[in-house]
Amino acid sequence: MIKIWTVLVSLFLPIVSSSQEILNQNEIFGAYYEQAEEKMKTMSFEEKVGQLFLARMDSSSTHSELTSFFPGGYILFARDFEQETKESIADRIEGYQAVSKIPLVMAVDEEGGNVTRVSKYKAFRDSCFPSNQELYQKGGFSLVEEVEQEKVSLLKEIGLNVNLAPVADLSLNPEDYIYKRSFGMDASLTSEYIKRVVAINRDDNFASCLKHFPGYGNNVDTHTGVAIDRRSYEDFLQNDYLPFQAGIEERVPMVLVSHNVIQSIDLEYPASLSFKVHQELREKLGFSGLILTDDLAMDAISKYTGDKPSAVMAVLAGNDFIITSNLEEDYKAVMEAFKRKQLPISLLDTAVRRILAFKYQYHIA
Repeated sequence: MIKIWTVLVSLFLPIVSSSQEILNQNEIFGAYYEQAEEKMKTMSFEEKVGQLFLARMDSSSTHSELTSFFPGGYILFARDFEQETKESIADRIEGYQAVSKIPLVMAVDEEGGNVTRVSKYKAFRDSCFPSNQELYQKGGFSLVEEVEQEKVSLLKEIGLNVNLAPVADLSLNPEDYIYKRSFGMDASLTSEYIKRVVAINRDDNFASCLKHFPGYGNNVDTHTGVAIDRRSYEDFLQNDYLPFQAGIEERVPMVLVSHNVIQSIDLEYPASLSFKVHQELREKLGFSGLILTDDLAMDAISKYTGDKPSAVMAVLAGNDFIITSNLEEDYKAVMEAFKRKQLPISLLDTAVRRILAFKYQYHIA
């Protein structure tokens, strides 16, 4: 009987292996998974945990963080460009890359309009990139695409490799918090906008990121408080999901999840900490790329975490990248949770494999 079982297993394993290979190849970074796994064999446990973090840049501590916590990357904000030129910031970023054992994601929020971290300074552009609403009203999609290409070229020139944009949220009401950052059009036009912007970034081998899944709606600013979204699930399916689906079909590599509490999906947790919301993105929309939290330092998070570290909850929910303003604290909390088996090691390996494969695909590593 044992001999028969051994034969059956030996016959079955190639089928499983072949099926897994097909599945991996269908995933957005699947062609690079094998390379990522080979790299993971050379990494320490501590280095793997560090890859989960996309930290807010603090130039006073960056070099020590790179050798102590091994972050997957950094987000630069307006203050990081204030006293810089194109040449000086490129040199500075190159210096960080030289220190890091694993090449870094270097990201920025350069949406255009009222969210411009780079182009607000004349050393980088004569004027801020306009909002995509404004560009569309002036010159339609052709002008949107023209300026997007300029934006990608500028960000690449100064050493960045990810733009945490475009905004895929739907809003038609100028009174909504998210309206000025959105495309300001219906689901159909916003989906077309998303497709075009994602394609420009992808074709130039620059990474874009859709936000804020599953759709911000008319909710309040989660930087300052809790946003409860009471819309029906059908509303999301018929409207808010459509721009995200459009971007996924164009193989967008990243999606950022909001801190809104989506009551039709999960009454208990904000979207960024909700396994159910992440399953919507993975299973319903078929997204196989990187999922990011919004910054865990926002006020909307603390009410729901209690005495549980938010970064640990974020990993458990299914995030690959954790955006943090408290790298040391969050790194140590996640490290401890893995050591105590409060988090399964499979979550770490899956996320790190995906992060490294993304870096290989986008020529970051």
